[in-house]
Amino acid sequence: MSEPEGEAIDCVVAGAGVVGLAIARALALAGREVLVIEAAGLIGSETSARNSEVIHAGLYYAPGSLKARLCVEGRRRLYGYCAERNIAHRRCGKLIVANGAAESEKLAGINAHARACGVEDLSFLDGAQARAMEPALHADAALLSPSTGIIDSHGLMLALQGDLEDAGGMIALNAPIEGGTVTAQGIHLHVGGAEPMALNARSFVNAAGHGAVALARAIDGIPADAIPNAYFCKGSYYSLPGRAPFSRLIYPVPEAAGLGVHLTLDLGGQARFGPDTEWVEALDYDVDPARADVFYAAIRRYWPALPNGALSPAYSGIRPKITPQGAPGADFRVDGPAEHGVGGLVQLFGIESPGLTASLAIADLVAEKLRAG
Repeated sequence: MSEPEGEAIDCVVAGAGVVGLAIARALALAGREVLVIEAAGLIGSETSARNSEVIHAGLYYAPGSLKARLCVEGRRRLYGYCAERNIAHRRCGKLIVANGAAESEKLAGINAHARACGVEDLSFLDGAQARAMEPALHADAALLSPSTGIIDSHGLMLALQGDLEDAGGMIALNAPIEGGTVTAQGIHLHVGGAEPMALNARSFVNAAGHGAVALARAIDGIPADAIPNAYFCKGSYYSLPGRAPFSRLIYPVPEAAGLGVHLTLDLGGQARFGPDTEWVEALDYDVDPARADVFYAAIRRYWPALPNGALSPAYSGIRPKITPQGAPGADFRVDGPAEHGVGGLVQLFGIESPGLTASLAIADLVAEKLRAG
């Protein structure tokens, strides 16, 4: 059978978020011809631009999971890359704070879990030690994670883009992939937008974030049972005017439903609280000011001096989930030919937090799966 009409290309990466750019960079540095296809008009304009910009240590994920392994390795790689490329970041550290005997007992479990995930630099603090580090903090005990940090995510993406382009790779914006077909030679893709084109990609990486599931379903020949369902879980953030009286990130002991209302900082020292959890049917980034009302009591457990009315809507992000509300959270899925049987294809599903932290390690895994397949 002849190859479908279209331009032949070695490798196409769908999605110019931080993970897609990291993958494209890794492939280009390995000598491959790479084209990144992005439906939006900017790189990283969805999930990659709507998160807490935290470099996670890797404390909470299931030992041995992709999230745990890629977070720990990715964090190490990311700090090195930031130093090498002069990307704004700060290894500010994080305090996980406990109030009351029950919460204090949980800190030992968090420490043991983190060690099982390969994080061995946590240290216990009593209340006085925690307050010596953060005088505005109310805590009976805390765990210090010194390897947690914050990063300029846009600066990171610009650096990845620069490396990609220096290695000969290209990015096409405003170019939605409308469908495709698995062929004997690779993946045939129909790309829309103002300048439609047809591409015959020897290798194809679906790193389309929220759109990854829909894109997989639009390509004939990908087995239906290899494609999960998509769910959207919105998280809203609220900001505090001026500088916060904290120099580290503050997290409560995790709750059954998540990590609780935590305080993160940007590189300018402004505090953000969130994200909360709201399951939605479609992408909607509006922030409801009223949702902040429930934050005050939770925050005052570790910061009693939070003023009334201090929180203002900041922004929201939407986690690209592959399990529904009430179900256990899923691990990252990085599916190559060994998982779905299609040569030259790698698909990424459910790449939520810690996707930014893990991005460089995810890129290496994708490159490995393409070499193997």
